Amino acid sequence: MSPARRVAFEVLEAVRVDEAYANLLLPTRIRRAKLSHADAALATELTYGTLRRQGTYDRVIELAADRPADAIDPAVLNVLRLGVHQLLATRVPTHAAVNEQVDLVRTVAPKASGFVNAVLRTVSRTDVEAWRELVAEAAPSEDERLARLESHPVWVVRALRSALEHEGRGDELEALLQADNSSPRVNLALLPGLVDAADELGVDGLAPDLYSPIGATASDPIAVIEAAGGRIRVQDEGSQLAALALSRAVPVRAGERWLDLCSGPGGKTAVLAAEALTGGAVLSANEVVPVRADLVRSAIAGVPLEVEVRVGDGRELDPAAFGADGGFDRILLDAPCTGLGALRRRPEARWRKRPQDVAELTLLQGELLDAAFAALAPGGILAYVTCSPHTAETHGSLGAALSRWGGAAEQLDTAAVVQAVSRHPLDLASDAATVQLWPHRHGTDAMFIALVRRIAS
Repeated sequence: MSPARRVAFEVLEAVRVDEAYANLLLPTRIRRAKLSHADAALATELTYGTLRRQGTYDRVIELAADRPADAIDPAVLNVLRLGVHQLLATRVPTHAAVNEQVDLVRTVAPKASGFVNAVLRTVSRTDVEAWRELVAEAAPSEDERLARLESHPVWVVRALRSALEHEGRGDELEALLQADNSSPRVNLALLPGLVDAADELGVDGLAPDLYSPIGATASDPIAVIEAAGGRIRVQDEGSQLAALALSRAVPVRAGERWLDLCSGPGGKTAVLAAEALTGGAVLSANEVVPVRADLVRSAIAGVPLEVEVRVGDGRELDPAAFGADGGFDRILLDAPCTGLGALRRRPEARWRKRPQDVAELTLLQGELLDAAFAALAPGGILAYVTCSPHTAETHGSLGAALSRWGGAAEQLDTAAVVQAVSRHPLDLASDAATVQLWPHRHGTDAMFIALVRRIAS
């Protein structure tokens, strides 16, 4: 049994049993197993590919095994999922895919080896396009057909359809679902003022990103990051634009007080810290989970700016505790959400989230929005950001908050701000008050950004 397959299986099991996050656990398991570059690449492909396509593969397994997926031992099911991915989505030879998975299941559930062998050989006798036809056969609705073929829960398909239709782009649903199943490129953020992009770009394979003015890609991102001493970080281009939308919405006045309210794990905090350093602002950060607060401290370690990171519930925000007695001039609320906009990077989220989570999260988002708005100084700006395009979490949460705030708030032209920040024009919807980015359209996570100003009384 190859070590790459063992690592992939262990990560899938940790995701299932311990609710681990593959993007956090996999690098650790790869290092611990001392995998070669080739084996690390295989383990990564098997882990992410299997998680992304899990729904489709379960339907294939049900047809090949002639039994429901939930009737199969969960660990054995993960062995089968890995095997199906190799057979239908990689160039691994059939005999290797089958034999390696049989060897693997012998270490997990020896009595299931014959079953695994039979199911995978059945799968191997039909090509991927024929399996797709069988999987989609007799789907009761178009959403169900897409859910089966593109491996998303039906409720997620419907939510994404609604979000696209809100922009008049419902016909892009299939492209979005396919983008969710693609491997995202590694984006780097060159922290402004700490890295001279003009000097760095073009060196060591660094090339500018399409939209973010501080964004880049690299042929060897790990080497670039290790040599940068915390001044260059991995960060999605959409996340970079969200942070810059707040810091560059209006010119910075020296001495401004800024807050990142829900700051963990700290990527946007690092960008804000670099921007605050350049503009002479004072930045603070809040995070409710102590471990994530430690991640924030690590993220900003490369920025020579003193940033107070406090642990606390953002709904109980007290500006005076941060020394901002008069309120904050800018607050970033990167709100807890379903994460449906980051399924490329966190593929297990689609299987972990439930429709009922949306109601709980929108309640939390509303409470955080109220706390953040109350903590703004007159004329202060709030950036409301989610990595979910679900309309209940975006326009729903924001719209309800604006109704509560009445005439005390005004929406800014967020689209104009983001377009001014961007290197190249973004194809955005016509609603100027908000910005919705998309994986299939912009190559970013599906970030939602809205800027709101508290009107001076």
